[in-house]
Amino acid sequence: MDTETLQGYLKTAGDMVIEYAPKVAGAIIIMLVGVRIINRLVRITVKAMQDRGIGAELTPFLGSIVGIGLKILLFFTVAGVLGIDVASFVAVLAAAGFAVGLALQGSLSNFAAGIIIILFRPYKVGDWIQVPDEFFGQVEEIQIFNTILVTPGKKTLIVPNGEVINGVVTNFSQQGHIRLELSILMAYEESFPKLKQIILNALEGVPEIHHDPAPEVGIESYDTHNIVVAIRPYVDPNNYWAATFAVNERVKSALSAHNVKMAYSEGVELGTIGE
Repeated sequence: MDTETLQGYLKTAGDMVIEYAPKVAGAIIIMLVGVRIINRLVRITVKAMQDRGIGAELTPFLGSIVGIGLKILLFFTVAGVLGIDVASFVAVLAAAGFAVGLALQGSLSNFAAGIIIILFRPYKVGDWIQVPDEFFGQVEEIQIFNTILVTPGKKTLIVPNGEVINGVVTNFSQQGHIRLELSILMAYEESFPKLKQIILNALEGVPEIHHDPAPEVGIESYDTHNIVVAIRPYVDPNNYWAATFAVNERVKSALSAHNVKMAYSEGVELGTIGE
């Protein structure tokens, strides 16, 4: 190799160092500082989620998503500083994201719904809720794709978060109590004021019943053979079934003790109307 050729290589190398050294140095500085900032932002995000009561099983996952997103942004920033055309990378990434989105649109919908549930918390673990399609139970776990419910019959329901968000959610635990929707049939000839007092006295002996708000007893509707009497006491959500059984047992015993007659639907029989 002659001297002239060697000098040409050295000049080219020197020009490249002069041109790219500041860019490489700047890219390295941006990378180092960016990684430290991202790690700090991820820690702040995780702490904020923990302060909001988000479960320990979800905070690392959500924190990693935040970190990955910020690092991708940092990668494109560093590539731009180095003079690399990132348009092709963005196009490939967008095409891949579109394809994955089409393939997993149902799962992504549940994922987005899970994020909304975690952030806005329409219910929390331990709440009794009812979601669309008559799914009723106690929230055992809020996952990123599903909500796990345990029914009063100890069945486990895995409800996709997308179905929860797209419908009406009834939270029975939000107010701290739930109202029992019970009813009995009263014969027309019986006295309703007498029956109401008997029922209210029977409810006094049920320890699960709340007295603030007070139980409600009233005529719900009139049927061809009887009067439907509504019994509406308030209880803790966790005592729903225990209180239901106790109220039905107490009311039946009280009606029997006071010789209250019940109406039967077999045949047609005319009778008098009581008070």
